[in-house]
Amino acid sequence: MPNQVCTGALLQCTFGMAPSTFIATPKMVMTSNMDAGNIMDNKPIANVPPFGMCSSLANPSVASATAAALGVLTPMPCVPVFPAPWVPGVPTVLLSNIPALDDTCKLMCAFAGVVSISFAGQVTHQIP
Repeated sequence: MPNQVCTGALLQCTFGMAPSTFIATPKMVMTSNMDAGNIMDNKPIANVPPFGMCSSLANPSVASATAAALGVLTPMPCVPVFPAPWVPGVPTVLLSNIPALDDTCKLMCAFAGVVSISFAGQVTHQIP
């Protein structure tokens, strides 16, 4: 069974050059003495800090820097944009009436990156 995700979870983006640390929005629900996450904890900076540098050509700043460098891929600072919540979530476990987040969930960035959870932040609470 997958682990429940909480503050301190390690995240990785397919186009990011560094890992990031998940920050759950404070709720009345905790797991392993840390705030538990739900699928709506998808706000850039507040819940999902940047991943260092971005190398996606779908990112306008990367595309313009690459064009200025005559086609040589030029990574630029990551500024994530998440148009939708984490998917698929855990519909059998609700936190504040919203499906809980487990370590199999993915978050899609508007610049073609896919954010995955490499460590849930805790290993004692599993959810179905």
